[in-house]
Amino acid sequence: MTTPQQLELLGTRRPAKVGGTADGHPFASTLMSSGNGPHWLPLRAALCQSIGKSAAGDEVSAHLQQRLS
Repeated sequence: MTTPQQLELLGTRRPAKVGGTADGHPFASTLMSSGNGPHWLPLRAALCQSIGKSAAGDEVSAHLQQRLS
């Protein structure tokens, strides 16, 4: 379930397209609702490779700058 704070921030319980930076590199992705809490932010393999992240769970500094949808 999406929390009230997430609903207020995103305006939806559905997936939301967003743009921002990951470790300083620009990206566009879709925040996916986990169904029982927070949203997940999948990042493309090419972006992960360019920022030196190779394993699931590697920490990334993500800054969301805009909602695209």
